[in-house]
Amino acid sequence: MGDTLPDFAAVVAAAGRLKGRVRRTPVMHADRFDERAGRRVVFKCENLQTGGAFKYRGALNALLTLPPDAGITRVATHSSGNHGTALALAARSLGLECTVVVPAGAARPKVAAIEAAGGRIVHCEAGTAAREAALAALLAREPAHVVHPYDDADVIAGQGTAALELLSEPMDFDTVIAPVGGGGLIGGTALVARGLLGECTVIAAEPAAADDAFRSFTSGRRVGVGATDTIADGLRASIGVRNFELLRRDVDEVVTVSEAEIVAAMRLVLEDLKLLIEPSSAVAVAAVLSRRATRLGEQVGVILSGGNIDLDQCPFLAGRA
Repeated sequence: MGDTLPDFAAVVAAAGRLKGRVRRTPVMHADRFDERAGRRVVFKCENLQTGGAFKYRGALNALLTLPPDAGITRVATHSSGNHGTALALAARSLGLECTVVVPAGAARPKVAAIEAAGGRIVHCEAGTAAREAALAALLAREPAHVVHPYDDADVIAGQGTAALELLSEPMDFDTVIAPVGGGGLIGGTALVARGLLGECTVIAAEPAAADDAFRSFTSGRRVGVGATDTIADGLRASIGVRNFELLRRDVDEVVTVSEAEIVAAMRLVLEDLKLLIEPSSAVAVAAVLSRRATRLGEQVGVILSGGNIDLDQCPFLAGRA
């Protein structure tokens, strides 16, 4: 595990390490969405990344930094889906075995994707504490190198490469916004915004039904979240230790959105950009549309974190209100 707090240089190094190994996903824009938002907004489409989410960047970077003479043959993690798939894919590409502890309630297609990527699944109860306990029990039986889904310096640095690509686009960004769950993506994004643009405002978006990052940010102390019932299944984890330090130091604002706003944002992205994104991605979009952010500028970059959605559970695709 990367035990230190990463910096901008670590993100740049990760970008070099990942070059040619991850997709440089497109950046998209829609005039109709700009009209709705009342500002210029561009979207970094990590829903089109290998594995369907930004997570592949961090998982692969973490494995590529392992000492070649360490004799590691097996890796393990806990994940509600996207990180598990990413780690399984990265491990398979490097000839390693992968086991993933998956909590109850994880989206069915995400669980299937982990298995399709070659990952072995161990089930556990929902909630961060249950996930960590199940992983510890697994490691006691079967030693493995752990790649934490977010609280790892190499993972955070890898996730930051998405923002590095986005903010290198020819646009005068004054704001960048990303969803926050465990905090790997927002941590890496904040490092890039500070290192590349300096004064760019960084906003984290979170479901109101899983608002531990918001409560941590406003109170100044890290608090956890128990089992939650948000549709944004990728954001149900508690913010990590390193991730909270980056949130507290480099993020300007945390905005929460309702479940109805998340679903509405999914619909608008499909309508305006012709992209089907998962609810966790839509949280950042909803934050832009809500006008709730007090620091939102006029030239905004949004990271669409993933596109792995359970179509049977998507309200408007299933024909439900």
